[in-house]
Amino acid sequence: MTIETQDLKVIVFQLKNEEYGIPIEYVGSIERMMDITRVPGTASFVKGVINLRGVITPIIDLRERFGVEEMEYNESTRIIIVTIDDKEVGIVVDSANDVIDINRGLIEPPPEVIGSIDVDYIEGVAKLENRLLILLKIDKVLTTEELKELNKVERD
Repeated sequence: MTIETQDLKVIVFQLKNEEYGIPIEYVGSIERMMDITRVPGTASFVKGVINLRGVITPIIDLRERFGVEEMEYNESTRIIIVTIDDKEVGIVVDSANDVIDINRGLIEPPPEVIGSIDVDYIEGVAKLENRLLILLKIDKVLTTEELKELNKVERD
């Protein structure tokens, strides 16, 4: 079986009224919302850091990163811990509650415009029965410069 014919396993999460997917190989864990220690002088979407099982982990708010209006954190809010360039980063999402397999043949290239989200962040779109799932290029959500900034946050 070649990689093209294997299913893609993704974590499904919500932001506003949209469903997104991140390939499971990037995801370390999904955590309930916890206290975030603010770090001054960082980008507005960098909410701060958490101490996750002894590891200082920078947290970014994906709503703010994508320019989606802010929402109060609630019981459904989750932090998805992802690894980008050997760096653990937590991303705050409205909810995360599904792991699904997607046939790679159902993934279409991203349309030119999807709401306010930059098409560079999008791997593709999967049409699944009555759902439309936007697949993120999680490694593109943070630029190399932003990852360097997060490294500084961790050390401060």
